Amino acid sequence: MTSKTRIIVSSDHADIPMRRAIAAHIEAKGFEVEDIGPTTNESTNYPTHGEAAARKVASGDCQLGVILCGTGQGIMMAANKVKGIRCGVCSDTFSARMIREHNDANMLSLGARVIGMGLALEIVDAFLDAEFEGGRHGTRVDMITAIEG
Repeated sequence: MTSKTRIIVSSDHADIPMRRAIAAHIEAKGFEVEDIGPTTNESTNYPTHGEAAARKVASGDCQLGVILCGTGQGIMMAANKVKGIRCGVCSDTFSARMIREHNDANMLSLGARVIGMGLALEIVDAFLDAEFEGGRHGTRVDMITAIEG
C-alpha cells in the first residue's frame, strides 16, 4: 500500500474512541483517511455504517476500509452484502495478514468489545502491511466473486 491509498473508517456509536485512534494511527502511517463514523454516543445502526463504508470501497473512492462494532460481526455482514466487498473480522494479526494475502480482502472488521486498543492497532498494521499474493489465491478470489452473480 502506498501513502496515496485512501482508507475509509467507520463504526457504530459504541466504538468512537477506538475508531478515532485507529484513524489517527492510519494517518500517522501516511495514508489518507476518511472517517464517516458517528461523533456522539447516540445509538446508531451498525448496518448503516457498514454499508456506507463498503460503498466507498466498492466505488473505488477508497481502496480499503476498517470498520468496527461491538463484535465486528454485524458490521462485517452488512459490508459483505455490497458487491465487490471482501471483509473479514479479525481478532489476531495472523488472520488480518492472511485475509489480505490469500483472500484479497479490501475491508477489515474489528470487535471493539472483543479486543483492546493495542491489539486493534497491531491488527490494522498487519492488514495494511500485507499484500495479495495472487496465483492460486487469485483463482479462489475469482470463485468468491463469481458467487455475487
